[in-house]
Amino acid sequence: MRRTTLVGATAALALATTAALVVGPPGQARSGQKPHRLPGGYKHLVVIYEENHSFDNLYGSWGSVNGQAVEGRADATNATQVDQYGVPFACLQQRDVNLTSPPLSTTCTDPAHGIAASHFGNEPFGIEDYIAAEDKTCPAEGVAAPNGVLKDSPGALPGGCTRDLVHRFYQEQYQLDGGRQDRYLSGSDAVGLTMGYYDSQQLPIYRYLHSPGAPRYVIADHFFQAAFGGSYLNHQYLVAAQPPLWTTAPASEHSVIDSAGMPRNNYPLYHTTYPALDKTVTQACGLPTTVAGRACGNWSVNTSLPATQPTASYGPKIPLIDDTTLDLNIGDRLSDAGVSWGWYSGGWDNAAGNVTGRGYTNGAGPTCGDPTSAPAGPDAAGLNAGYPYCPNKSFQQHHQPLAYFARYAAGTPGRAAHLKDEKDFLAQAAAGDLPKVSFIKPLGEENEHPGYASEPNGSDHLVSLLKAIRKGPDGKNTLVVVTYDEFGGQWDHMSPPGKGRAGAHDQFGPGTRIPALIVSPGLKVSTVDHNVYDTTSIMATIEARYGLEPVDHPAGVNPRDARVAPLTHAIRLGLGKPTT
Repeated sequence: MRRTTLVGATAALALATTAALVVGPPGQARSGQKPHRLPGGYKHLVVIYEENHSFDNLYGSWGSVNGQAVEGRADATNATQVDQYGVPFACLQQRDVNLTSPPLSTTCTDPAHGIAASHFGNEPFGIEDYIAAEDKTCPAEGVAAPNGVLKDSPGALPGGCTRDLVHRFYQEQYQLDGGRQDRYLSGSDAVGLTMGYYDSQQLPIYRYLHSPGAPRYVIADHFFQAAFGGSYLNHQYLVAAQPPLWTTAPASEHSVIDSAGMPRNNYPLYHTTYPALDKTVTQACGLPTTVAGRACGNWSVNTSLPATQPTASYGPKIPLIDDTTLDLNIGDRLSDAGVSWGWYSGGWDNAAGNVTGRGYTNGAGPTCGDPTSAPAGPDAAGLNAGYPYCPNKSFQQHHQPLAYFARYAAGTPGRAAHLKDEKDFLAQAAAGDLPKVSFIKPLGEENEHPGYASEPNGSDHLVSLLKAIRKGPDGKNTLVVVTYDEFGGQWDHMSPPGKGRAGAHDQFGPGTRIPALIVSPGLKVSTVDHNVYDTTSIMATIEARYGLEPVDHPAGVNPRDARVAPLTHAIRLGLGKPTT
């Protein structure tokens, strides 16, 4: 039996969240419930975790499903964007090199906001009207393009890529503006691109799901990212429903925010004389600079890196999270309950140095043999950079949430048993050997992330995963949840829970609405679910299925898997069954 206290936690730590929950021992059923099957008797649950799109940006023109309306941009309020003083902009300033004027014509000016030339009024616009799916606007792997790649320029690759957009913890809270959803523009480094959207019905995933013989699906149009900000924190919420606690975080890693909650003073359309700091940890508590109503303490909320391989050099490395005495994530809970599971990541074997792995492509050494690999960064001890650690140039180390936990650190039995390559998943799917629970994280170039990945190419990869699952012997007994880690800095009109909408919430989220689908050939009908969920609803679904308690936690944080609705209602809708 694991103890239910956190070794090394300090009682004097200033806390910004609600009191801790009292939870039972690992594997214990919620409120005495016995483990039960998902509706429909599904034996396998697969979660495919894509990257960085809001619902309106990607699914906003999905339309209706069997006569049931999907709430998208046609229903949009809060589309007019305002500056930091609440004054509407006349135009959308653009920074992506394919959206500026020139090369586009100037049809709008806004001298009051310093916008001398723009092709865009203050409203949402279709990205594909200017950057088509086949356009050569994508960078080569590993090439940084802060403002995008000019169409047809030397070295540009096809795929219709845009530049990246900021997506960080405090910035998103500013952008949400208390649920008014009207400061995405002024709170972004990419400014006007925040209001871009794709034609949902031209996406490969839409075309696949509406093709003859396709599996049926439920689209959840009130599904929100669990935590404010970016990929790092939302991956933690996917598996742990809480932020990592970095008790020894140096003072230099604490953010400092101004009275509007912004940690930056130099965005194109946001300026302040306040000495703000945009760092990896929440603001310190109890200081003259502490802003009330915003999370404070030693919570790691912006991109940080694992202490052991696979790791890198683009952020600070936090100490391993000690889950040896607490079940702090869903993997711990499943393992202790004897339920099979796996985290499958594109490029994992190369990045983790698994030279005998199915996905390893870097040869026998002594250097990395695959030309698409990049040098690995040293671990927290300053060791292990270089062969056999050969991550793909687009591999994202901060997208591997379980690698931050002691039970799945390099060299542990937990890692060997549960952290695997995407190629292992495909082999197991083909063999009819899927575990009960699978998480799939595509490689960077295939995950739809703006800036370094192509949206249509990533959607193609998503479709290929769905087809592989369906064709395998376990296909009809498998339920697939497709969702995105976070909004990628892009506008959505729907206010999240806690900001004008009912639902579980706290000082860490939920944030912007994101796309979510429940897919299976075993569903009886395609339909729409308007119930409110967030990313932690996936954990709640797994816990309900296997009778597990919500995860443990250090003092001062309230894991949200205990308070959100599981996806049971959506599954029942797809089965054509009563939902009460």
